[in-house]
Amino acid sequence: MANPMLNENAFDYGISNSDTDSMTVSGAINKALILSLVLILSAMTSVYFIIARNPSLFMPATIGSSIGALILAIIMNFKKEMARGLSIFYAILEGVAIGCISFIFNSIYDGIVVQAVFFTFLDLFIMLLLYKFRIIKVNNKFRSVVVGATLCIGVVYLINMILGFFGKSMPFLYDSSPISIGISVFIVAVASFNLLLDFDFMEECENRNMPKYFEWYTAFGLLVTLVWLYLEILKLLSKIRSRD
Repeated sequence: MANPMLNENAFDYGISNSDTDSMTVSGAINKALILSLVLILSAMTSVYFIIARNPSLFMPATIGSSIGALILAIIMNFKKEMARGLSIFYAILEGVAIGCISFIFNSIYDGIVVQAVFFTFLDLFIMLLLYKFRIIKVNNKFRSVVVGATLCIGVVYLINMILGFFGKSMPFLYDSSPISIGISVFIVAVASFNLLLDFDFMEECENRNMPKYFEWYTAFGLLVTLVWLYLEILKLLSKIRSRD
C-alpha cells in the first residue's frame, strides 16, 4: 500500500483488537465524507474568523495545526481503535492548515480554491466509479507501480525540503514551465491512483471482517490521500494560471 496508514500490518492489528461488529466499505465511505465535510468547515472557519481578521496568525496557525495533525496521525497509526474520535480532531487541525494555505493561493489567483475543491471531488468520484466497475483493476502489478511512483515523489520532496534549509530548491517543482506542469500532472495522476489503493484496502478490510472502528481508520487514510490530491491540484492550477 502506498498510503503509510493503510498497510498489511493494519490487518493483524485489527484481528488482535477486534470488537463485535465488522466494518463495511459503505460505512467507511460515509465516514470519509463526514471527515471531508469537517475539514472543509474547519478550513472556512480558519480563513474567515482567524486569518482574514488577523493575518499575523497565519504562520502559527499553519505550523501549529500541521504539527498537531501529524501527531494525531502517528497516534492513530499505532492505536487504530482511537480513530473513532481522533480522526475528527485530525480533520479539524488539517482543515486549519489547508485553510491557511488555500487563503494564500486564492489571494493570488482569485477563485482557484473553488476550482481545486471541485476537481478534487470530481477526481474522487471518477476514481470511485473506475474502481467499482473494475475498469481499472487493482492487482499486485498495479500496486507495485503506484507505490514505487509514490515513493519516488516522496524522495524528491524530501530532497527539495533538505535543499530548502540551504536556501535552494528544485525549480521544476514550482515554476510554470511546460516540464513543471507535466510533472504536476504526473503527481496528480499518482495521487489519484492512490485513491484506488485506498478503496481496495477498504474492500479488503470488509472481506477480512475488520472491527467497526476500521471504518474511521480507513476513512482517515482516505482523507490523507484527498488532502495530498487537493494540494497537488491547487499547485497545478496555479502553474497553469500563472502562464495566462
